[in-house]
Order: sequence, then C-alpha cells, then structure tokens
Amino acid sequence: MADSKMPESQSHDQHQDHRDDKKHGQVQHEPLTEDEFRQHMHRAAVLLSHGKGREAIPLLERCFRLRPEDENVLINLGGAYILAEKHKQAVPYLEKAVEIDPDNPAVWSNLAAAYLGKLVTASRNRQNRALAAYARVIELDAGYPNVHYNMGLIYIDQRDWDAAHTAFSRAIETNPHDKDAHAMLNRLNEIRSRPPDVRMN
Repeated sequence: MADSKMPESQSHDQHQDHRDDKKHGQVQHEPLTEDEFRQHMHRAAVLLSHGKGREAIPLLERCFRLRPEDENVLINLGGAYILAEKHKQAVPYLEKAVEIDPDNPAVWSNLAAAYLGKLVTASRNRQNRALAAYARVIELDAGYPNVHYNMGLIYIDQRDWDAAHTAFSRAIETNPHDKDAHAMLNRLNEIRSRPPDVRMN
C-alpha cells in the first residue's frame, strides 16, 4: 500500500528556562515573552520543514500556552504531532483550528491526516472521518494538493475500486505530472478489468 502524502505546516538556542521548581515531576517554564514566542515559532517551523516533529512539539507547546487561540500555533502543533506519529494528540488542536478558521483548506487537510493516522491500522470510522474532512477541503479548493490522491488510497483500502478510480483520475487532473497517481490509476485499471469475484487489493 502506498503511503499518504503528508500535509503541510504553516508558516533559541532553545531558550529553555528550566527552573528548579518541579511539579509532578515535570519542569515548569516561565511564560514566553513576545520575542521568545517568535523565536520558538521560527525554530519550530525550521524543524517541521525537516520533518522533525518530536523536536518541534516542546517549542510549540510553550507557544500554545501563551496563545491558545493562535491558528498558526494550532496548525503547527497539530502538524508536529502528526509528524511524530501521535495522530490522536493532533486532533484536538486541529479541531480547534477549524473552529477558528473553518474556510481554510490546509487546516481540514491536516485534520484529515490526524483522523486517519496510519492507513494500514485505521478503522473504518477513522477512514470515513478522514474522507469527510478531505471532502471539505475539496469544497473549499478543488485543486488542493494531494487530497484526491489520499482519498484514493483510502478507497483502495475499502475495496471501493470505482471511487478510487475517480479519486486518482481527479488527482491527475489536478497535477498531470503526479507519477504516483498515474501508477495507482494504472493499477486500478488492471484490477477493474478482472471479474468481480477475483478482484484483489
């Protein structure tokens, strides 16, 4: 099974202000200043651009404590948890982001990835929640990158060959140079050419 294509994030010396007072075994931090907030956001964005979600999470969590309603913080923190393969932890941040900005396709795309988690272990309910979020992306921006492709992968897992064929066809319409989508569409054409009782994944 091909991998889903990853959503994008938005755009201190880790100025870790480790104090000696600890509560329940966790280090307590002083609230960030505005300058520290900007530094943390910048460092986190660099880490995310290199796929280092785990390293970005502590920085973004401190930013979240200062600005829990900041859309960029929510999107990036959700994206960091996705990169760290902690999809369930990403969900509440991204659901909050869509409450703040329900017409942002990037937020819905990230939320779909969080709902889905790893396709090979995703339940049908998680898959359907991801499909609904991806459908919202398409409502907002029919040409948004990778959405049709990722929907196609879910439909293949569900053995819905016709829906998968439509999804990959639309992925190619969106990006004619997407070699992965072309390969998946060729595979589907071969599967759909078989008698229904011998069709396989």
